[in-house]
Amino acid sequence: MAKKNADDGRQIVANNKKARHDYAILDTYEAGLALMGTEVKSLRMGRASLVDAFCQFDNRGELWLEHAHIPEYLQGSWTNHSARRRRKLLLHRAELDKIAGKTREAGYTIIPLSLYFVDGKRVKVEIAVARGKREYDKRQTLREKQDNREAQRAMRYRNMRG
Repeated sequence: MAKKNADDGRQIVANNKKARHDYAILDTYEAGLALMGTEVKSLRMGRASLVDAFCQFDNRGELWLEHAHIPEYLQGSWTNHSARRRRKLLLHRAELDKIAGKTREAGYTIIPLSLYFVDGKRVKVEIAVARGKREYDKRQTLREKQDNREAQRAMRYRNMRG
């Protein structure tokens, strides 16, 4: 089943954990998703993956979610969807123009960060304008995380002793 966050009414279906490791996130946006009924039912079962997913503009200026994997609904009939089809992202025109302007610059891309239900009704996807990290940036981030973890551990140990 989907995980429930008590603070904002989100039921997270899928997270793209690797995205935060591989990319430096600049801006995030919440976008609606145009889905078929069997896709929503499959998502309610908590089954989806954003591992290879990315977002791309078409020649008409619409933003599409590509390669997101929502498996076929098990009880679906011939009306079932294909698992990796293109799905349209629903954003205001001003947001689309802003995102398009940022991605025209070299090195910027649009990636999905998470897929979730808002108040149990609407499916939303959190997308981000991001720049790919170099290998040394990734190592630096991991080193900082490890240092913070060790500092927290030392503080906790010191508080227990003192």
